[in-house]
Amino acid sequence: MKSPLLSTSLLCLGLLALGACSKSKDSGPPTAPPPEVGVITVNPQSSPLTRDLVGRLSAFRSADVRARVAGVLLKRNYEEGSDVKQGQLLFQIDPAPLNAALSAARAALAQAQATYTNNKVTAQRVRELAPKGYVSKADVDNAQAAERSSAAAVQAARANVETARINLGYANVTAPISGRAGQQQVTEGALVGNGAATLLTTIDQTDPLYVNFTMSVDALEQMRQAQQNGHVTLAGQDKASVQIALPDGSKYAEPGTVDFSAATVNPSTGSVDLRATVPNPKHSLLPGMYVTLKANLGQQHKVFLIPQQAVQRDTVGAYVMTVGTDGNVVRKDVTTADMADGNWVVNDGLAAGDQVVVSGIQNVKAGAPAKASPWHPAASSSSSQPPAAPSGK
Repeated sequence: MKSPLLSTSLLCLGLLALGACSKSKDSGPPTAPPPEVGVITVNPQSSPLTRDLVGRLSAFRSADVRARVAGVLLKRNYEEGSDVKQGQLLFQIDPAPLNAALSAARAALAQAQATYTNNKVTAQRVRELAPKGYVSKADVDNAQAAERSSAAAVQAARANVETARINLGYANVTAPISGRAGQQQVTEGALVGNGAATLLTTIDQTDPLYVNFTMSVDALEQMRQAQQNGHVTLAGQDKASVQIALPDGSKYAEPGTVDFSAATVNPSTGSVDLRATVPNPKHSLLPGMYVTLKANLGQQHKVFLIPQQAVQRDTVGAYVMTVGTDGNVVRKDVTTADMADGNWVVNDGLAAGDQVVVSGIQNVKAGAPAKASPWHPAASSSSSQPPAAPSGK
């Protein structure tokens, strides 16, 4: 027979166990705390309007050096691939035939001058005798005609002498511009300029250089529309600039200036041709090179700079996650224009004061709560990403 004390103890233990079970069933599983995320508070600002493009370098000036008179090439007076000055002697053509032609022209001039002197004396004598009736009117006319013809012949002979002198000067082929002279195209001893102006070499002025590039009509139309809406201020041609990237990815030290924009669309490409002038004092850039460049075409207004890792994309398009005033996460679809210093330039979809999630974005879900704290680039898990723009305050 059980004692009353033992029965009472067993009853108490049973009641305690039943209460614990009932309490665990009522409370359910424990709730996970909201994820912690790093956010930046964005505010509208101005940003350079840039476009990443591909261009090709060309010489600022390029001149073909040709033989302008016929003759045998005697000598090359420059080093191939070296810099030459305007007027510097480059080639020598055999001047002997040209000297002979000049001497013949001078002799013809002397003969014409002698003829003119004789005809002038005769005409003067006839003009003196005509009032006295010693010569006929026809004799006077013939004498004066001979005087005029011989005077014209003297002028023609002088022109022939000048032509022969110019041709003799062409025997010394000089540089028409300053620049870098190319490879010799004709060897010594060859007959040049016989019926055609033989190409001897080419000179390219490589400081500065031109960089030629194109922009699509759609991009230009978007910029024009944005300018009309007050969102973009386009730079004038004397202010728009380009920054060239070298093949190793580094920036070229000298910025360029846009100096030409075509007024029509190129029918072969469907784009508009543009050109910039780039200083090349060290001749590190060569004509014909393809380069990537960033064109700074003006200023964008009322845009938001968002770190690259904060912008996500799916089938709908680009979007960011924001933390609302109630602490819940809100998805916002955005429109990105381009990039500036590693940040996306967002021109639509955000409002001033939005808290955009930068770190911890993989842990949030639209409509769920999140614990927001200021994001700092150094503390971000994506420390390899480019630094973001300062948060608006």
